[in-house]
Formats: sequence, structure tokens, C-alpha cells
Amino acid sequence: MTKKPFLLTLLVVLLFNTVATYSQELKPSNLFGNNMVLQRGMAVPVWGVASPKEKVTVKFAGQTRSTKAGKDGKWMVKLKPLKASKTPRKMTISGNTEIVLSNVVVGEVWICSGQSNMQYAVDNAPKVKALLPTAKNIRSFEVKRTVSFEEEDNVIGNWEGVPPSSAVAFGFAYFLEKAEDIPVGILHASWGSSSLEAWMPRDMVKDYPYFKAIMDDLDADTETRNRINSTLSNGESWSTKEDIFMRRQPNILYNAMMKPLAPYACRGLVWYQGERNTRYFSGVPEVTEDTWFHRVIGMKEYGDVLKSWIKRYRKEWNNNSMHFSIVMLPGYGKGTAIKPSIDPKSPTALSWAWMRESQMKVLDLPHTSVVNTIDLGDEKNIHPKDKLPIGIRLALAAEKHTLNKEIVAEGPTLKKVEKLNKQLAVHFNHAQGLKTIDHKAPRGFWVADESMQWKPAEAKLQGETVILSNSSITNPLYVRYAFAGKPDVNLVNGANLPAYPFRTDNQIPVVE
Repeated sequence: MTKKPFLLTLLVVLLFNTVATYSQELKPSNLFGNNMVLQRGMAVPVWGVASPKEKVTVKFAGQTRSTKAGKDGKWMVKLKPLKASKTPRKMTISGNTEIVLSNVVVGEVWICSGQSNMQYAVDNAPKVKALLPTAKNIRSFEVKRTVSFEEEDNVIGNWEGVPPSSAVAFGFAYFLEKAEDIPVGILHASWGSSSLEAWMPRDMVKDYPYFKAIMDDLDADTETRNRINSTLSNGESWSTKEDIFMRRQPNILYNAMMKPLAPYACRGLVWYQGERNTRYFSGVPEVTEDTWFHRVIGMKEYGDVLKSWIKRYRKEWNNNSMHFSIVMLPGYGKGTAIKPSIDPKSPTALSWAWMRESQMKVLDLPHTSVVNTIDLGDEKNIHPKDKLPIGIRLALAAEKHTLNKEIVAEGPTLKKVEKLNKQLAVHFNHAQGLKTIDHKAPRGFWVADESMQWKPAEAKLQGETVILSNSSITNPLYVRYAFAGKPDVNLVNGANLPAYPFRTDNQIPVVE
């Protein structure tokens, strides 16, 4: 007699839990909300959750798309390509209930991500801040800075009808909007001092043993995991120390801040990161609270991993033409990559010149660009204020490579080096109107013979060619240009865009 009431109660509890588990309110991803910008010219996925098998219908711009939620309650429809429109419209999402999203426009959507120089605020960049009064048709989605040990389905944030907080992202959006006169939407997901590994999906362990070792260590590090879980459970009142500790961990930024953005339709991703990975090789020790950090990819291997990272992101977005625009690291530190400082605390011991070369490897992939910042930066400040030119150049790259405009978007790049007796003639691509910004002789060139003893070159402009020589070198063979932490350069083309750094030797620095 006593068993029947118990069994009946148990059955009721199980039934209640089943209903509670599988019956959920219709809700789109947080990416779909009032004030959002949808990408023009490509299929637009719209997704969310509902009760299992609930019919969900999405209506927008004369289109109606319906589907049924799966057993897990997840649903997705795809709108056909949309035309750009500044006219605010409504999107209706209906099922057992109805949701109406207002003030929706269509234009160009970009993700802007990276570490502190992407996070760098508009308020701290005076020339960028001065653009705010004339900004229009720019909207933003600020992704909350948080972490997760599992890949999240939803992101924390919402669309607002204002420019992004990032100076680089706003500058880029401002000049892109001016060029195309259509709405621009920015998904801003950045966090200072984060490494490339912080933004890597876990499944990249199968391609990179070093990353597998890092992730295995994190999985086994109960103390770190408990510390992060404890911090997250305290809500938003994180101390600066805990904030820094979390953002410097591998993978967990991707899980919380990037994974749930996919596959939101966008034109591409701007990536401003690399400072955290700028070291000669993996394995160079660093005094750090992060026990795994000494094994992150250094500048020699960074470019190859970055290329794989781009391919993996394109797979996540199911878009092989998704454009990636990489911001080259600007000038910082003393010395050169030819004669670097040996002080391990000096930024030149990290030799940013080699990282810039590694960043350029992404150009091996289609639908990529590298924005040259070799003439920018601050010798003593890793967070320079001159973000305005970066925004301008990012917009130029987007106009040329994604909007197919016939414009000059790159500075001179190395074409070939010709031997002329005791001189070397350097020929360039994108060199129409080659000149120096200060009308003086070109600076920043070094030459060497077979001894590999580098000497500063005397440089002369000859049309769209630079002639190099050094009185102490009778048989010059190799050239390096702008290989320094903070190079002194002045060579530009007719569009006033700086020449890209390069070298023609294959010497890699060795840490003694």
C-alpha cells in the first residue's frame, strides 16, 4: 500500500520534469533583436529555440520562412539574400507566441575581434572620437566579456543604434559607411591581453599537438577551473586580477564570445591581435601566472596557425569567402630585428618585425588582407592612440576586396630585387606615384652580402624603384626593409599608403 503513492508521486515528478525540459518559450538567439543590422547580398540564417516540433515562422522584407523545431528545441531558417536598406522594418518571429523585432536595417556586417588594441576605447583616441558627431547608420552589438568551459549556443549582449566602443571598429565602420552610404553593423568581441589560443576552438587540438597539451593541462588543472567558476558565480563584480586571469586562458573566450556568433551572416572579420604571441619561438619562458603560456605559439609559427584558424572559422560560418582583415602590429620598442635588444624585459626582445612577417602569411589564403601600420605606433606605449589611420585603411581594404571597388587600398609591396653591380634595385607592386612622405631620401633599408653583416643602405628614388647601396659592401645580395620594433620609415605610394616591410634573406633569429 505504501509503494503505490510513492510510485505515483515519482511518475508525476518525472512527467513534470519531462514537460519542463522539452517545453520552452519561443526565443531567437540574442543576436536577433531590435536595432539589428542584417547582411545584404547573402543568405541570412535566423535561429533560436522553441518547444520540440513547434512550427516557427520568420517574416521579413516580404519573405516568409517556416520550419519546425527539432527534438532539442533548436530551429533555424534562412532568408534569401536581401538588398541594402536604411529604412527601418520589422521582423516577425511566430510560433505558439509571436515576437516582433523593430528598427531592423540591412547593410554590411563585420565582426571586430582581438585583444587590447581592438578593445581600445573611442574615448581614448581623440581623432576617432572627433568623428562621433558626424557618424550615422552605424550600429553595434557589444559581446559581453566572459568565458565558458563549454561551447555556448547563445551570446550575451544586444544591438544598439550607436557606434561600437572600440576605436578601431568605429573608425572602420565610419569610413565604410561613408564610402557605401548604407548601414554598417559591428559585432565587437575583444578582450585585452588574450592570445590567439584563447580564441581557438577546442577541436584544433587534432591539428596542433602544442594546443592539445595546453588544453589537457587546463582540463587537469582543478585549481584554475575552480577559480574561474568561482569568479563567474560572483556575477559581474570581478576584480581586475580575476579579469586578467580569465582572459588569458586558452579556448574559453572562443566558447563564450565567438562560437555563439556563428553563423550570423556577415561580410568578414577584422582581427587585431598578436602582441600576446609575439616571441621568437614557442618554448621561450616568461614569468607569468599562466602556467601554460610559455607554450603558446610564437611569432615563427603564428602565421601558419592563424591560417588554420581562419579556415576553421570559415567552416563554422559555412562561408569560404568570409573575408579576414588582419591589422599588422604597429611600431613599438627600440632597436631593430637586425640588432635586437638583448634585455628580456625590452619589447624589442620580442622583435615585432618577425611577427609582422608571420602575420603576412595569411595572404596565402584567398579573401584576406593585411592592413599595414608600419608607420604608426608608439615606441614606449603598446596601446598607441593613432587609431584613425587604421580605421581608414581597414575601410579601404573592405571597399576593394569585398565591395569590388577599383581603388588603391595597399601601399607598395616587394615585387623583385635586381642586382646592379654594387647596387640593388628594389621594384614594387602598388607603386604608382612612389615617393617619400617628407620629400627626403627613403629610410629604413638595410643591405648585406654573403657574410650576412647588415649595414644601413643609402637609398635613392628612381621612378617607382628604390636604388640601394653601401660603400662598405661591394657585393650586396640581401635587403631588409622596416625590420624594427618601431622603424623610421617614409616610403609611400601616390595614395600616401606606406610600403610593407619585407626581407629577401631567410635568416631566422635565434635566442641565445
